[in-house]
Parts: sequence; C-alpha cells; structure tokens
Amino acid sequence: MNKQDLRERVWDELEESGQARFPFPPHGRIPNFAGARDAADRLAGLDAWQAADAIKANPDAPQLPVRRRALHEGKTVYMAVPRLRDEKCFVELDPERIDDLDAAPTVSSMDEYGQQVGPEAVESVDFVVSGSVAVREDGARIGKGEGYSDLEYAVLRELGLVDDGTTVATTVHEIQMSDSDWPVDDHDVPMDYLVTPERTIETETPFDRPTGVDWDELDDERIEEMPVLAARRPS
Repeated sequence: MNKQDLRERVWDELEESGQARFPFPPHGRIPNFAGARDAADRLAGLDAWQAADAIKANPDAPQLPVRRRALHEGKTVYMAVPRLRDEKCFVELDPERIDDLDAAPTVSSMDEYGQQVGPEAVESVDFVVSGSVAVREDGARIGKGEGYSDLEYAVLRELGLVDDGTTVATTVHEIQMSDSDWPVDDHDVPMDYLVTPERTIETETPFDRPTGVDWDELDDERIEEMPVLAARRPS
C-alpha cells in the first residue's frame, strides 16, 4: 500500500469508528483522536520526558494535551511557525513568562503568549514530539504528506540542537498503528516511542535519522518559500 492510500484508510477508519475528534473531518491533517489526553499522560511517564527541560512539538490538535502538560511541568516548548514561512521559524513558549498555560500552546494563541525566534536562538531541544497519520512498530512514521515535520528536525540537526540521542516520540490512536509495509526515505525521522491511550511501544527502530537537510531533495522553489532554508543553503 502506498503512503497516500494508507493515509486515506486511517482517516476513514477514525471517522467511521467515531474515534476522530475536532477538528473535522480528520482527512488532510494530523488527525485528532479520542483519548489524546490519556496518551499525553502516558507519554509523560517516560524517563526521557521527565528529564527534558525543553521540547519541540508539532502544533496539531492531538498533541495539544502534550504541549499543555509540558508547560505545566515547567518545560519550555518550541512550536514551528506554519510552513516554516519566517526566518524566525519557531515560537518559544517559556512557562515562566506565561500566565495562561492552557491557552498558550494552542495554534490561535501561541503568537500572543510566545516569542518568535530563529533556530540559532534555541538553546537546546531534549525531546521531540511529532504528529502522525500512521506509524509502524519499527518506528516508521507517515505524516500528512507535506514534509514539514522532517524539515524542522533536519534544521535543528544542522545546528546541532538535536542528535541521535534526542528522544523522538508520537502520540496516536490504536487505529493509526499499522502493519502495512512502506518505504522509509532517508529524510524520514523514525520514532523512538509510539504512545497510544492504551500502551507505550519502544520501537528500537532500525532506521537511521537524517543528519541534516537533504538539499538534493528540495527544489529551488521550495527552498525559497522557507527563509530558514534559503539562508542556510550551501553555496
């Protein structure tokens, strides 16, 4: 099964089973799901999470409980500016400077409560949370198909802000767990942990992480659309 067919199947199953949650429909996005808060609570039980001072998290609805939990635990949260459209492509949410920890990590309020920063202003990232459409127990992940999550990781890797020791995890519904086969590309970031409302899976993934931006995979137009990439493009 190709990646897009698998996405469509997962979106359909979440909707038809009644396990999808707002925003609707689940199609075309990182889908929100019933039990997202339970998955966040389970994620927070990981030793790597508890040791982390700063996390980078995707801005999608199913990971909102994760972002809220991080702020309530005193962790700094970095969220990417949509489509990496600005040179200062991350919003830094510092819980010590925020008076509403529940509102701050929402997409509609992150600009009000956060500070937009370039990747060079990010001191460190100890834990990465990715949104997913489908995942396999070997750590392979499929997003919604635009590639921004992998690019955000690649930029942080270029600057030495994440490395092979940085834990990468996702929270998903059991419906998003797949036994289908699909190719894992060099730019795909594999997951160390898959967390559902019911269980935590340590993948011991066999796949290597990208060591930076794969410039050969990006055409000129895509690079120019993202100033953070255009500024760092090798001459």
